[in-house]
Amino acid sequence: MEISNIIFAFSLTLFAGLSTGIGSGLALLTKKTSTKFLSVSLGFSAGVMLYVSFAEIMVKANDALKSALGDKLGAWAAVGGFFFGILFIAVIDKLIPSTENPHEVHTVEEMDGTSEEHKSKLMRMGLFTALAKAIHNFPEGLATFTAALSDPKLGIPIAVAIAIHNIPEGIAVAVPVFYATGSRKKAFKLSFLSGLSEPVGAIIGYLILFSFFNDAMFGFIFASVAGIMVYISLDELLPSAREYGEHHLSIYGLIAGMALMAVSLLLFI
Repeated sequence: MEISNIIFAFSLTLFAGLSTGIGSGLALLTKKTSTKFLSVSLGFSAGVMLYVSFAEIMVKANDALKSALGDKLGAWAAVGGFFFGILFIAVIDKLIPSTENPHEVHTVEEMDGTSEEHKSKLMRMGLFTALAKAIHNFPEGLATFTAALSDPKLGIPIAVAIAIHNIPEGIAVAVPVFYATGSRKKAFKLSFLSGLSEPVGAIIGYLILFSFFNDAMFGFIFASVAGIMVYISLDELLPSAREYGEHHLSIYGLIAGMALMAVSLLLFI
């Protein structure tokens, strides 16, 4: 495997993870959250992830596993890998307290308060959200990295989709910390650094898994990546998109994301 491919895949993962800084920037530089923009963007991200998971990633996983294990066993392994990915991210989600989940909806307007008790509560919320995000985004980093490593053309739209979905996470970390401390610098720094969990997840995944990489391992990981992205889309992105804006805005974004992903895949046939 060429070092240039590894560097490119890691660069995409780093970009996706550190896009939390975009969210914190939007939150700290504006007085009102653009909920309609976030709703469409999150729906768009979900559309990209869902379409690419079923139309491309699962197909590649299935082909690789059938090639390594035979048609019947390979097909079962692909299905097993898909649901393993869902189970893996669901367990991580379950271990994160819901009140501190980075995907809980927060806006700039709701955080203002002056009491010391309120500030202390906000600071705790920001710190726990940053920690929760770091744990939660490990598998996302592995997903982005694996996709980019196997197919750079596929990795780019996935990295963009993950980056979009990290924007509200940046808001969730930065806004409570800012209102607790009054420091934009501290809020931005904590939010920005919390995104490092994705490239760290990529590095750890690479060191552990790719030392004995083969077609069967590739297929199983790819199927798991599809499961992870489907779970993220259905459990986090679409519910958050609907909370941020009108129901139809998130659906329009979803369809636009699917359409763009479909066209981009056709262009590379």
